[in-house]
Amino acid sequence: MGGPTVYDVAERVGVSIATVSRVYRSPESVRSETRERVLSAARELGYVPSASARGLASRVTGVLGLCFPDFAEPAADDASDAQGTELSLYGDEVIRGMERAARRRGYALLISASPAGRAGESMAEIAGRVDGLALLAQQWPAAELDVVSRRLPLVVLAGQRHPGLDRVEVANFDGQLALTRHLLSEHGRHRLAFLGGPEDSPDAEARFRGFQAALLEEGLEVPERPDTRGDLTLAAGRKAVAELLDRDGPRPQGLVCANDQMAVGALQALAERSIAVPGDMSVTGFDGIPLSGAVSPPLTTVRQPMGRLGEEAVEVLLARLADRTLPVESRTLPTVLVRRASCGCPA
Repeated sequence: MGGPTVYDVAERVGVSIATVSRVYRSPESVRSETRERVLSAARELGYVPSASARGLASRVTGVLGLCFPDFAEPAADDASDAQGTELSLYGDEVIRGMERAARRRGYALLISASPAGRAGESMAEIAGRVDGLALLAQQWPAAELDVVSRRLPLVVLAGQRHPGLDRVEVANFDGQLALTRHLLSEHGRHRLAFLGGPEDSPDAEARFRGFQAALLEEGLEVPERPDTRGDLTLAAGRKAVAELLDRDGPRPQGLVCANDQMAVGALQALAERSIAVPGDMSVTGFDGIPLSGAVSPPLTTVRQPMGRLGEEAVEVLLARLADRTLPVESRTLPTVLVRRASCGCPA
């Protein structure tokens, strides 16, 4: 007996199959009440939309999928490129790694950028076209995860933990701990501010915990929350610096940023205020994107193996395709501290 179809969903809700299709392809064209009824029925039935019924039935498409947040960086289109360096961001590196590994194993890669608020719909749509699916750095609705994971292998990359699903992550806590220790012990920067990411970002929160642990080791006051938060973009880094410097009280000796993009934004904002880095204030990032080595001063950061994250995703998915009964796997990839001039190390 085949799985549930678009006809089953339409019949359950009492709408046309065209309406069901529009819910997944152009949700804004369907009234919110109707859209929620369709999605609820699809979850109950275990329906996964598919561009190829034959491929879904046979479970062999020769394609792996990667679904990730829309990493749109408003400032990227306007960013100056005086050194001819490509503005290559975190998601790009993960995609490249996964695409290379998939190609080596005879698979194509289908990618889907999920707009804000449409994570579940994007995941369900791409799931009907692939043999296995990786989900990158986003909160994924539990109900949709449950439905899709019954139909094909899923692996979560650098995001929220989900019971029963394979996972690949990097050592965020350890990496941030090492970097903060470096600032404290080798540069004597004891008055540090942490520029955090969104509260629902597991990676950013793990990095903040590493920052807290380093302060605790030194007997310093440990903040309960980041000094400010942002959405991990250059614009967020610029805004965070403005907020911090406009507050009363002593100025931080260093800015510890949740990722490189925020750190680059912080460097730009400090330069606009004629605050010297690292002379007046140190700045550090996390990720090791190529841009981190091209800015002035070059950014001290924690390099995570972004390409390898994608490669490991392919290995986990193919192992799960070969044997769905394997124990749940969790892999943690190591990070490397990269010392550059923005913290006070020799250029």
